[in-house]
Amino acid sequence: MTTTKVAGLLRPYAGGFAAVVILQVIGAISGLAPLLAVVELGRTLLTPRPVDHDHVWTVVILGAAGLFVRLAATAASSGIGHLLDDRVQLSLRRQLAAQLGQAPIGWFSRRRTGELAKVVGEDVSAVHPFIAHTPGELVSAFAVPLVSLVYLFTIDWRLTLITLIPVVLAVALVPLMMRPARLREQEDFDAGMARIADSVVEFVQGIAVVKAFGGAGRAHGRFRTAVDEFVTTFLRWVRGLSGIAAGMQLALSPPFVLLVVLIGGTALITSGELAAADLLPFLLLGLGLTAPVAALGHGFDEMRAAQRAIGRIQDVLAVPRLPEPANPVTAQGHRVQLRDVRFGYEAGREVLRGIDLVLEPGTVTAVVGPSGSGKSTLVQLLPRFFDPVAGSVAIGGADLRDLGSRQLYRLVSFVFQDVRLLRASIADNIALAAPDAGPDAVVRAARLANIHDRILELPRGYETVAGDEVKLSGGEAQRIAIARALLADTPVLVFDEATAFADPHTEQAVRQALTTLKGDRTILLIAHRMETVADADTVVLLENGTVTERGTPSDLLARNGKFAEFWRSHHTVTAGGDESR
Repeated sequence: MTTTKVAGLLRPYAGGFAAVVILQVIGAISGLAPLLAVVELGRTLLTPRPVDHDHVWTVVILGAAGLFVRLAATAASSGIGHLLDDRVQLSLRRQLAAQLGQAPIGWFSRRRTGELAKVVGEDVSAVHPFIAHTPGELVSAFAVPLVSLVYLFTIDWRLTLITLIPVVLAVALVPLMMRPARLREQEDFDAGMARIADSVVEFVQGIAVVKAFGGAGRAHGRFRTAVDEFVTTFLRWVRGLSGIAAGMQLALSPPFVLLVVLIGGTALITSGELAAADLLPFLLLGLGLTAPVAALGHGFDEMRAAQRAIGRIQDVLAVPRLPEPANPVTAQGHRVQLRDVRFGYEAGREVLRGIDLVLEPGTVTAVVGPSGSGKSTLVQLLPRFFDPVAGSVAIGGADLRDLGSRQLYRLVSFVFQDVRLLRASIADNIALAAPDAGPDAVVRAARLANIHDRILELPRGYETVAGDEVKLSGGEAQRIAIARALLADTPVLVFDEATAFADPHTEQAVRQALTTLKGDRTILLIAHRMETVADADTVVLLENGTVTERGTPSDLLARNGKFAEFWRSHHTVTAGGDESR
């Protein structure tokens, strides 16, 4: 992450930053007035000459005025800085929300929930100290020592150089904290935090399914592994910095600074080269030199943390948005055709290799094949989660890239294995794609998805809030998603293992619902259970990203080819499972 990118993201707020910095500098320099007043009073009162009372009162008034200006300027700087921080965080979250709303849906499937949550939440919040505190503090950290040094040089240049020894020692240690190994450890620290956040989200969101299938130990084990890895990284990071940090704290500590100033001052006073009263400003301002340097170190830490956070924010904002056509076309019907479709998540590694398929209205096409054959990738192209690298996917003769997103999602609805419900009522979750649907339509869709009876058992029925008042199992969440897709009433339906968590009774009900609603719809589904495959009009066997067989279930079985072998192997597994029960 470069400083240029940070500046580019924050450029609209340059005026506010300038006000914060100027006010902070005024406040910091004014804050020296009380110290200088004490120094001047000490030098005046300790001299053998008669005391000039007018001069003394003038010094006191100037010192008090400086204190008042400091309080007013720093308060104004802090207030503007925090208002500016609120504006920046609001703007960043709005930009992220807009970007995530227009990013390809498939991009989310390849990102961990915890990582995105960290960007929108923690990373945006991490910008706070960089905006509200760091700019003014860093500038004042340079301004205060500069003014102090100018004043001290006018008194005695030799003792000024001696007073700078602790500062020079501390600054000399800074490059050790900036070594590539230290920076990599900080990056590993951030990555470890992201892994912990993701494992927590994964464990909490899937706890019902995990327990139902006896995977609590594995899920908890992933969390413990993430924590153990983080602890190892954290300890390595702390060990690398502890010696350097201790050295800097010792060099900047008041006892060490006073010791250096007293030794140097005593040597000059005993040699007759410095008046005893002139030691006082070095004792007071010498301590003031170290405080800004310490703040400078913390400021650089906050700046680096903010740079890393903004870097991750920029990575999300830089995700290419799904291209929208300048002049959208209209689909003529809902016949689906894939022509020589090729796709890969990474350059040079194709997942789909020259897919040609036609899905006729009023038919169900089941895609089967071994794990990793490209089934999920294929069905995700139809709702345009991704665009093919080559070839085309068309509905009603119109390439999906020439259809506007709104029209596309009026044509296509989908249900996938990994279901996310909104923190809203069950009725609102079902009516998500059809917000104007009435209660009767919502109930009808729920009945067809065999979830109506379960909803009535909830504390407030259809008004129960998912996530707050009830935690639904994976199968129940999938049935809610199926009801949502059925209520959307789109002419094209896509199911990616949509009954993966459903029990046989529920799957039978869903199959009956699909049969009832099929009508003129075009349905594409990934199927593992042979009963679902048997109901399909067309079966497509996918292997290694290519279509090896297609046809009706009976025709493919009669050929006694790879699909027949696939069918027999699944029936053998199913029979074995039945016998074990």
